[in-house]
Amino acid sequence: MSSPASASNLEGAYDKLHPTIRRWIRNQGWDELREIQARTIISVLDGDRDILIAASTAAGKTEAAFLPVLTSVADRALAGFSVLYISPLKALINDQFKRLDELCENMAIPAVKWHGDAPQTAKKRAMADPRGISLITPESIEAMFVRRPGDAKRLLCSADFIVVDELHSFLQGPRGLHVASLLRRIDAVSSRPARRIGLSATIGDLGQAAAWLRPTTPQLVEILEAKSDSPELRLQVRGYVEPPQLDDPDHAEGASGVPEEAVVRRIALDDIADHLYSTLRGTNNLVFGGSRRTVESTADRLRRRSEKAKVPNEFYPHHGSLSKTIREELENRLKDGKLPTTGICTSTLELGVDIGSVKSVAQIGAPRSLSSLRQRLGRTGRRRGTPSVLRIYIREPNTDQDTGVIDRLRSNTIRSVAVIRLLLEKFVEPAGQVPEVASTLVHQILSVIAERGGIRARPLYELLCGSGPFAMISAAEFALLLKHLGSDEIRFIEQSPDGTIMLANEGEAVVQSRNFFAVFESAEEWRLTVSGRTLGTLPISFPVHKDSLVVFAGQRWIVQDLDEKTNTLFVAPHPGGVVPRFERADGERLHDRLAAEMRAVYLASDEPTYLDQRARDLLAEGREAFSGLGLDTTNVLQEEKDVHVFLWRGSQVTAVFGAAAAMVGLPGHVHDLGLTLSETTVAMARSKLASLADFTAADAVRVSSAVQNITAGKFKDQVPVELARTLWGRQNTCEIGAIPGIARSI
Repeated sequence: MSSPASASNLEGAYDKLHPTIRRWIRNQGWDELREIQARTIISVLDGDRDILIAASTAAGKTEAAFLPVLTSVADRALAGFSVLYISPLKALINDQFKRLDELCENMAIPAVKWHGDAPQTAKKRAMADPRGISLITPESIEAMFVRRPGDAKRLLCSADFIVVDELHSFLQGPRGLHVASLLRRIDAVSSRPARRIGLSATIGDLGQAAAWLRPTTPQLVEILEAKSDSPELRLQVRGYVEPPQLDDPDHAEGASGVPEEAVVRRIALDDIADHLYSTLRGTNNLVFGGSRRTVESTADRLRRRSEKAKVPNEFYPHHGSLSKTIREELENRLKDGKLPTTGICTSTLELGVDIGSVKSVAQIGAPRSLSSLRQRLGRTGRRRGTPSVLRIYIREPNTDQDTGVIDRLRSNTIRSVAVIRLLLEKFVEPAGQVPEVASTLVHQILSVIAERGGIRARPLYELLCGSGPFAMISAAEFALLLKHLGSDEIRFIEQSPDGTIMLANEGEAVVQSRNFFAVFESAEEWRLTVSGRTLGTLPISFPVHKDSLVVFAGQRWIVQDLDEKTNTLFVAPHPGGVVPRFERADGERLHDRLAAEMRAVYLASDEPTYLDQRARDLLAEGREAFSGLGLDTTNVLQEEKDVHVFLWRGSQVTAVFGAAAAMVGLPGHVHDLGLTLSETTVAMARSKLASLADFTAADAVRVSSAVQNITAGKFKDQVPVELARTLWGRQNTCEIGAIPGIARSI
């Protein structure tokens, strides 16, 4: 339910707070409480419901939750943590701890950071006398359940509140399933369920978020949505075209072994780096590169420009493969604000790590997610009266008379315009389906068995598969999964004569692994060190040997030695280097609304003023190609031996239709505009696709047989294929229902 605000029901919110908190507010120099803070204070202190707080970045969500929560637990004497604060990031926990520590100390409420890098002394003290607030990661909760089940119950079972920060990040992906399962398990060991408070800045479907927060009674979750007070948006989209026959759009500037004076063909990223350097130097900014490879390539170029100009470098990379120390150096430099600094990053600086307000945000590559873009944009324009500044740098392929249809349509430029249209309409896509359900359930089955030391099938099913992340799993399917996990092939579990399920040898080994607690996969990696300092890690798949040259952490290195036993590379600075190819990143899914908006942009004739001249030319080229190919009246096009089918639907619908096409003998390549069918004709394609017009939900399993890599997640190899196919069909019910209509339109 959504809770309206009015002046009458917000009066007195300040007076309800603990005297120490009121004094703290005065010391902060606050003139008044923000509306979302006053509303939350009333809801927490006068109500008993779970609460979802949706407010923009820097709107005071943390204080909105914790000022009344601390008031509520100030005089509590009961043992055990009174508040659990769950965050997706260790860095965010560290930030929030700094914000709360002084206030908690003044109120004599203990607060402890609980994650892998947190001090052991404070954790041991909290273990001996658990009180106050624990700021904790999901993986640390998991480790507590598995390794210290008795302590887990003692520490977690009496919490009054569970605060989930950056809730939108848990609405999709296996980690969201994991956290939802952990919340259910905490309730199971508690005398009474803790009240849950979710905090988020960008949520496309508040009802969906409420259902995640309290699956059993989502209709009772109180939704507090802050009034939108968006700053002025200053926007530019810049277009760039790659040179002909480009093999690598992210290679290092100046190939290894090539003399500096040699003529090297420039790529789009060189021109983008020139503009970033001249525009951003001297201020604080964030540049989102999309992939770790693009981040390293861009940071390297900007550092080299600083060196050439003989000025201090102020451009630094930030991504998940860099060491914690290197990442924190950049975060602290941005937050301090005394030196001009630009962070070149992946999504690692997208969430609410406190880095202060930056002057501008840039993105290399056309955006695919409104949720992600809005989160990034929230980093700029946070100070009252200052605008949000966004620059998007588009890279398009070179075209000539031999260029294929898809490249001529300039879809990156079109998508950028479509994204901006939806951004201005304040659209945010809801979270999509999570394909790792069965894999994550395997993880939780092993965890619960380890926690309980053994458990029967029925109570195990009731604990994990009631309302919540695994609700779609039936009792029969759960039994199938257990049988598979106990098979000679898997040997994860075994059953005693009395029916108790226990861990078998393979299961024991998995649970005892240091990598067990996280549900996401951890690739084997090289560790790079220089003079005893760790720079970060590279995937083992990246070829290295002694005297290898590599670009990493925004600098260039030579491998002087390597230790294969410890997977360690010993490096030293060097002028050459090749940008490593990190693990392949799965692209963000395109939503139906964005795909439809792209078609609307093709059909329109406006010329947005935020496009630079090159981007305007690219927009015109894309529209001219669209019209010239007749795509305003047809959605099927022959190109040599291939047939392009333009669907104008989101990634999920397109993928499902592609599987259905493969099922009827038309295997193809799925892309943002639809799919491309190889070695066929329009007549043959239409003839075979016509059979899908009579498609029914009963054919879903048949379609799933055409889906490659149907299992997903850390334990995908332990999921029975028949279960994976059934769940795929169930998760894609809406997409499967769209198949007949699409087939009839072709």
